[in-house]
Parts: sequence; C-alpha cells; structure tokens
Amino acid sequence: MLSRREIFPNVIEMNYQARERLGCCVYLVFDGIDWLLIDIGYEDTVPEIVEMIRQMDFQLANCRYLVATHADVDHVQGLSRAKDLLSNAETVGHPHASELLAAGDRVTTYAEISAQGISIDLPKLKLERTINEGDVLKIGDLEITVWHTPGHTESQLSFQMRNLLFCGDNIYRDGCVGNIDAHHGSDIPAFIKSLTRIRNDESIEWLLPSHGPPFRKTQELLQSAIDRLDNYQHMADFGTCAVDWPLMDEWDEELVRGMDLS
Repeated sequence: MLSRREIFPNVIEMNYQARERLGCCVYLVFDGIDWLLIDIGYEDTVPEIVEMIRQMDFQLANCRYLVATHADVDHVQGLSRAKDLLSNAETVGHPHASELLAAGDRVTTYAEISAQGISIDLPKLKLERTINEGDVLKIGDLEITVWHTPGHTESQLSFQMRNLLFCGDNIYRDGCVGNIDAHHGSDIPAFIKSLTRIRNDESIEWLLPSHGPPFRKTQELLQSAIDRLDNYQHMADFGTCAVDWPLMDEWDEELVRGMDLS
C-alpha cells in the first residue's frame, strides 16, 4: 500500500503523490470513505492515476465526483476513460463546459490549434450534472463550494474548501494566469473581476492551481496580475480580447489637427 502524501488535510495532489509531473494538477479530496477528483488530465495518464488511488487504499466505488474545472483538453481528455474506470462517479462541470464536451468542440478546448500543429483527440462526453456559482459538493462531512470564475474561459470554476481555493487556471505561483485567447472564449474584464474576487476574499489563505504547486495567497501577487491584465485591455497585442486601443484615439486626433513629427 502507498502512503498518502497529503498536501493539506483531506487533500492529495496526484503529481506530488507520484513525485513526477503527470500533466495538470489532479486533486483528490476525501473524507471518510468518500472522495472526488478535481480534473483528471490526459487520457494516457488515467490508468496510472487510478492505480495509485487504488494503492492508497481508496475504494474505487466510493469516488463520488469527477469534476472538470473547465473544458480545456489538458484537463478533460481523460474524463471519459476515468468514467469507465470509476463508474459510480458523477461527471460534473459548468454548463458551458458541458456544451463544449458534448459537441466535441476542438477549437475552444484547445484540442485543435492548426497554426501550431496541435491536434489532440477529444472524446465526446455528456456531463451528468452541471454545477455553477454557489452550488456545494459534499464529500463525507466536507463541503466544497463552487465559484464561477470566468476569464480564462467562460466555463472556469474554482472550488472553496475551508481556507483553500482550488483556483483552476486563474493564477499560478509565479503570477502568470491561464492563456488569454479570443478563440478560447477568454474575457479580460471577467478575468479581472475573478482575480479581484480571489484577492478580496479574506477566508482564502491558500491557492491550489491547476498547474504548478500550491501557494499562499498574497495581495501583492494578485494585484500585480490584475494590473497587468488591466493593461492588456488596452493593448493591440491582445487583439479581439482587448476592449480598446488608445493609440487609435490619439491617431484620430492627430489626423484632425495634423501631425508634429519634430
């Protein structure tokens, strides 16, 4: 039997458990005999993850939920395979994630990025239950509250348990945030609002992201990301994700009054 390497009480992260990077962070939350997984990652790592869970003496039949933080392929490609192995678990995620997975939308989920030669299989799956802001998932005596935190994607969810926030792709330990891409459904004003909510919530002390290690929440880190994204709203670099381009307003004024190139 494998010793359980809890990163916080009732929380195991499967990359840390394996002592190697398997893909996105896969969190196992448990209480008593009940447990769930937040994200599952790529299909090819599912058998290894499930076998580790078995060796940690978790009964596979007692997995209550397979949770999708959002519908990006690196988080959900293995969801169908995991459901085959953990048949009692209920697949859950945001309504928009459910639509993307049921349709097999390869562009919005980043399964198909032709300019970069990326083409990844994305099995279609109909989520058995949709969850949204304020919903609660119960595992034993634990309550996990759903936050809708759009920005990276419309379907991005975060999950609060005690003083922990499983924050998905909202922010990472180095201050980076999840990809911003119009084809992906990113929304910079919504992203800023989600990060501001995380910054302002005084009950949250630790952030458990979907990539990289957990870290203690600091106002400085969140504010730096918010300020950066605020600038992105007004930069041509971010194309249709930007809300305006001040240079064009300046150009309009210069065209009227004439340019001074001195």
